[in-house]
Amino acid sequence: MTDLHPFIAGLPKAELHVHHVGSASPRIVAELAARHPDSKVPTDPEALADYFTFTDFAHFIEVYLSVVDLIRTPEDVRLLTFEVARDMARQNIRYAELTITPFSSTRRGIEEKAFMAAIEDARKAAEAELGVVLRWCFDIPGEAGLEAAEETARLAVDLHPEGLVSFGLGGPEIGVPRPQFKPYFDRAIAAGLHSVPHAGETTGPQTIWDALNELRAERIGHGTSATQDPKLLAHLAEHRIPLEVCPTSNIATRAVTDLDEHPIKEMVAAGVLVTINSDDPPMFGSDLNNEYAVAARLLRLDERGLADLAKNAVAASFLDLAGKARIAAEIDTYTTAWLAR
Repeated sequence: MTDLHPFIAGLPKAELHVHHVGSASPRIVAELAARHPDSKVPTDPEALADYFTFTDFAHFIEVYLSVVDLIRTPEDVRLLTFEVARDMARQNIRYAELTITPFSSTRRGIEEKAFMAAIEDARKAAEAELGVVLRWCFDIPGEAGLEAAEETARLAVDLHPEGLVSFGLGGPEIGVPRPQFKPYFDRAIAAGLHSVPHAGETTGPQTIWDALNELRAERIGHGTSATQDPKLLAHLAEHRIPLEVCPTSNIATRAVTDLDEHPIKEMVAAGVLVTINSDDPPMFGSDLNNEYAVAARLLRLDERGLADLAKNAVAASFLDLAGKARIAAEIDTYTTAWLAR
């Protein structure tokens, strides 16, 4: 097969499922850990590779929250956000909807308006200096319960920073049923935000149905178990409800046991709109370019197939129509020029 890595590296891309803290590079994590020496997170970037080796999803959450605890000041927030955008620019990511969990920061003492100012300052700088357009998804950390849901909804609806476009739900699924969060999603949707909960990552198809029926999901984060229910797959395909698929993440958290058995093939075969994403890339030793290479292998894609996959993410995004048209045209121009070489 043709080596597609050079093509992927230059391909303009959008990313819809990537976490704010989970995108911190080893360099930034180590720098933050050095700022806060009471943390158990290693200060050596090389030691972080071992630290980011997970035994299961619960262990991943434990490690993830230890990194969250490093974000303690507005300056930490601004540094992290801009550096995430810098890493995206290196991968030719033109647009990203970054999942942010404000509750994790405000409960640790960061003043809420200062938090919003920090992410917005970084967003504007990223677009002006790096050419990366960022938008926010504020998500509820499911493991923190309804207190976190109430606070996240309040922050999203009352403060509503300019870059905020959607409302989500992350964290563990086992023992955290989706329907209990309905009132908070209703408030967010009424305020003009899109619904994008995680569902079906480590639980069965019923979690996805609950996200659709109770939380009015417009996209599904992961949706890994959707292939266990043919009626659900047909529903997703018929209604063009995109899945935010994160292959390497699913392996790292043991949501899927073997990459060659990843259900992405069945999703695509059923006609579901699939987008490719990196989730928490440095923690999983990956990035979006690598995820496209994985998808190319699993789906047996050539350059045009990868370009179509990139346009899926653009189409499924909450970017305005002019922005979508601009990036889609850039993908087509790049692909045509590449194949003409």
